[in-house]
Amino acid sequence: MEPHEPDLTAVPVTSVLAALADDVRLQIVRALAEGGESACGSFDFGVSKATRSHHLKVLREAGLTRTRAAGTSRLVRLRRDELDKLYPGLLDAVLTQRPPA
Repeated sequence: MEPHEPDLTAVPVTSVLAALADDVRLQIVRALAEGGESACGSFDFGVSKATRSHHLKVLREAGLTRTRAAGTSRLVRLRRDELDKLYPGLLDAVLTQRPPA
């Protein structure tokens, strides 16, 4: 069974921005933007597996990612083309903004 992924046009921009407002979720989005589709278990940002799953669910429900099954793995990817079409420049602005060192 595939997880629910909303039609991005039905997701308010405030939900997208709220999903991007968390540091861990922002790190996940950056990793996906740089490395493309990845296994859900490959993200290691110092959080538990349950917390990582929660963050991936928030990103998926906000329309930022797509998840698909591949055998026993779940692969996640950024919905970059759809996001750029609906919210031009949003991801570019978020991805170029680096946290202070």
